[in-house]
Amino acid sequence: MSKKVLIVDDSMYMRTLIKDTLKAEGYEIVGEAPNGEMAIDLAMELNPDLITLDNILPDMIGTDILKVFKDQGIASKVIMVSAVGQQSVINEGIELGASEYIVKPFTSEDLITVVNRVM
Repeated sequence: MSKKVLIVDDSMYMRTLIKDTLKAEGYEIVGEAPNGEMAIDLAMELNPDLITLDNILPDMIGTDILKVFKDQGIASKVIMVSAVGQQSVINEGIELGASEYIVKPFTSEDLITVVNRVM
């Protein structure tokens, strides 16, 4: 059975890149969210196996979304995907429950390697 993925990024280009890469690997994309509020709603509704989460969204930051996921008992694995590559930000994401942290820009191969390791 294919793993269900929710993609959260305010950039349609980035969502499409992640979606196309993961679909080609056999993952099922069950939802896409351009902001934090929609990400939280979709995560609760769809219960995906994996969430790719941008750290800088128009309405929230990814680390705040991780806190909500934890509070709501959302058990999905989360991979942070962000242009913010400061070690303190990466550490905070991991401490709040992210399984991995990918810094943009990245290649499709980088993404697949991390996703397969987490899943």
